[in-house]
Amino acid sequence: MQYDPRQTNSPPAPIEPTGFFTGIQIRPILMGVVVDTIATFALISVYFAFYVEPGASKGAAFGEEAAAYWSTGEGLVATLLLGSLGTLIGGFYAAYKAGTLEMKHGALVGIGSIILGLVLQAGTQESSLPEWFMALSAAAAIPAGALGGFLAEMFKKGTSRKGTQGRVV
Repeated sequence: MQYDPRQTNSPPAPIEPTGFFTGIQIRPILMGVVVDTIATFALISVYFAFYVEPGASKGAAFGEEAAAYWSTGEGLVATLLLGSLGTLIGGFYAAYKAGTLEMKHGALVGIGSIILGLVLQAGTQESSLPEWFMALSAAAAIPAGALGGFLAEMFKKGTSRKGTQGRVV
């Protein structure tokens, strides 16, 4: 619809851009980071208990005997994939709870995951992980969270259409 100056006495409202943080909800992002952390530790524990060392307790995945496995190439790849899957789950949770701007909320969970990882790394004396691995896992966190947000958006759209079958949308 075009602006017609003859119909109103006031000019149209100016177009104002939205800011990057407009519409962002902090609580779902923080809870998404918590879900990401819990999911990552659970996935690593289950992977170690069922695939690497069948019959081992879940606490053994973080013991000293497991440190040798986690520093191998196979262990690093498994850690990267399981950590990214945990971030995807956290991004999905945050985006689903936020209900709007799903990919942005998911990506912010990835940023929160990177920040939490840096804080946890600062608490240790020396990291046994190579620097290239840390950079790769940081680079994978934001896309994994955004993918979780995208999947939450698709899930929300898919579940909302089930109730509208037979009606014209």
